[in-house]
Amino acid sequence: MSGAPVRIRNVSVAYPGADRRAVDDVSLDVAGGELIVLLGPSGCGKSTLLRTINCLVVPDAGSIEVDGKDVREATPEALRRGIGYVIQAVGLFPHMSVGKNIGLVPELLGWDRPRIDARVDELLRLVQLDPERYRARLPRELSGGEQQRVGVARAIAAEPRVLLMDEPFGAVDAIVRAALQAETLRIHEALGTTIFFVTHDVDEALRVAGRIVVMNAGKIVQADTPLHVLARPASPYVEELLDTKDAVRRLGVMLVRDAMAPLDGAPTQGRIAADRNLREALSLFLEGNDRLAVADPANGHVTGTLAFGDVRRAVASAQDA
Repeated sequence: MSGAPVRIRNVSVAYPGADRRAVDDVSLDVAGGELIVLLGPSGCGKSTLLRTINCLVVPDAGSIEVDGKDVREATPEALRRGIGYVIQAVGLFPHMSVGKNIGLVPELLGWDRPRIDARVDELLRLVQLDPERYRARLPRELSGGEQQRVGVARAIAAEPRVLLMDEPFGAVDAIVRAALQAETLRIHEALGTTIFFVTHDVDEALRVAGRIVVMNAGKIVQADTPLHVLARPASPYVEELLDTKDAVRRLGVMLVRDAMAPLDGAPTQGRIAADRNLREALSLFLEGNDRLAVADPANGHVTGTLAFGDVRRAVASAQDA
């Protein structure tokens, strides 16, 4: 099932007693299957905007459509069963097994037991947890990273076309966080779900985003691909927030395939896959490799080469684009 498009028009939210709107006349079009990261510091409005999509926060003005339907036309229960939601605190029911937690929404939707059981096992495998080992465990028997994986599985159990993720990995350590980020990208690629991902962590945003929506004081100040936001920040605020002058950070969002040169018979000293980023290539150059063979990640065949000069040209080209 493909992700649903989301259309946000002139949405505003004001909390009682606040000196400004939490969300201020925001409009955004999101294509089905996009992975959007809402980025900004605490209080910028990103989580409030996210929660308007499933009506956990009801806007004071404006409209939100999911797959062409106004979210206010559905009952809150029906809307939230059709939109996955993952939060930092996970929110697993402590007295329910992993399997029952994941199967809860399908059960509420009236799925039969064999279908629910098959879906639970399918999702545990998807988040790389062995069903035989984890299905009957209680949440307290899991690590923080395992709980987050179960939380993601539960959020997508009923095959939602939109998934909301609000600072989902902020409570786990850096190594687990990187693994969960990679897992999110893998699941997104496998399912094509439309994902809204809230974070204040710039590196996390650059790692997972298809498009970054930078917010400040309740407004969207820039929405573009990670590379374009780094190369062409729309304001001094964006430039400072993302530290766009950090060349190594920019290399992290550029792929080897976009910088490599054709095969020319010149000798190579190392090897890298075409879908790796240029920051990883830089590490190989620093280890003493002058020219890398670039391999197709699907079959391992060498399709080009990469030298340090190719990286420099790619960075300059991105800056000028």
